[in-house]
Amino acid sequence: MTAVNVARLSDRPMHIVVVDDRGSVGRGVAYSVRRPEYLLNVAARNMSAFRDEPDHFLRWLRTRAEFDPLPDAELSEQFVPRQVYGDYLRSIVENHLCGAGHRPCVSTELVTGEAVDIEPGDGHGVIRMADGARIAAEKIVLATGNEPPAPLPGAGAHDDHPAWVANPWRQWEHRLPDTGSIAILGTGLTAVDAIITLGDLGWRGSIHAISRHGWLPQPHFRGVEYPEFPPAGIDLTELGLDALRRLVSAHCAELVARDADPAIVVDKLRPYTQRIWSRFSREERLEFARRDAARWNVLRHRIAPEIHDQVEQARRAGVLTVHAGSIGQVQAVGEKIRICVEAQQPVVADLVINATGPSTRFSATRSVLLRNLLTRGMVSPDDTDMGIRVDRDHTVLTCRGDRSAWLLALGPTLRGTYWETIAVPELRVQAQRVAETLLGTVPADVEEEGQLRLEHML
Repeated sequence: MTAVNVARLSDRPMHIVVVDDRGSVGRGVAYSVRRPEYLLNVAARNMSAFRDEPDHFLRWLRTRAEFDPLPDAELSEQFVPRQVYGDYLRSIVENHLCGAGHRPCVSTELVTGEAVDIEPGDGHGVIRMADGARIAAEKIVLATGNEPPAPLPGAGAHDDHPAWVANPWRQWEHRLPDTGSIAILGTGLTAVDAIITLGDLGWRGSIHAISRHGWLPQPHFRGVEYPEFPPAGIDLTELGLDALRRLVSAHCAELVARDADPAIVVDKLRPYTQRIWSRFSREERLEFARRDAARWNVLRHRIAPEIHDQVEQARRAGVLTVHAGSIGQVQAVGEKIRICVEAQQPVVADLVINATGPSTRFSATRSVLLRNLLTRGMVSPDDTDMGIRVDRDHTVLTCRGDRSAWLLALGPTLRGTYWETIAVPELRVQAQRVAETLLGTVPADVEEEGQLRLEHML
């Protein structure tokens, strides 16, 4: 989307090269899966790809016959299939990068292949591809997306085991046993995808979902009014972690007492989250990640009500069992795999899917490109080691703390800088901001990313 924003905003000659190792520019991993049962986790009204055109996605949906019968109010609340959203993103790419949607002064090129290194040139960088090709560029944007899941104790020895799925974002359905049991490590959004897929395939065995707390994502809701938060006269960004935790806990308890969903507090924090995070000390950020992140994520990352209903139906039917406990060793037992769970009996399964979520330790990245950039000192971990260290305009900072002359970054690799940096409402802001940085059009009075005016993001 950064490339699209540059193409539609540039007023001077520009050649844009987009490098993609999957050949699916626009769709990415999340929206490439052609499974109609996968729905967006956000209502259509807030899924525009463009910050300055909030109804862009809704207008595009009106070009699809299947959405024609829906009144506007109903369409805006739809959780549409992810493959439809992938079609939307691809149409934007085809219009702005391949068609007539870009400025006449802009030319574009889509390259399919893996970038494995970037070598410094004289005022520019040279991208080295896996096939040996080289691409020189005056500016390079790192938009590498999520890391694969972090390795689990003992699991590395089982990468070739037929019952072990190390990366849930690769095809695994063909490895399903006819019967038996499946274990899903993790109970977040990726685990829900696996549960929904198994139900859609009509798989009749048992499913075990395992995570430290055993918390599954909750459904979205509408119509909750709670004007008491944030309290008048309190600057949330200045409280610090301990005081903020006490305040949020008190208001969550009040909502529970009213038989209301405490997640409304998290929703009301969204416009402030990045500013709060930027004012936390390093120690507070690490403490939050250790103590509070799991609860935050289950309140923050909710799912379509119809998807939640399917998961709960699987639980009620006894098909899905959720285990709460830390995951220990992962051991091969013949053709099966045993998962040791803290304070519980081990779970033995015919297929095990690692859905524990992306690795968040940047210095241990398994990306060949990012490892090479770390070795060269062209990028460096932020002070929490959750991602790349950048300046306020997304310019990468080197290992010496200098601003890179030509390297920028956005997306999940900035988790340590912004915390909230994976959802479309945040990514579209970042994509436009990076495009403005590349074009030299960032307003001088714009403060840090979290201070950009954010639209309603429920």
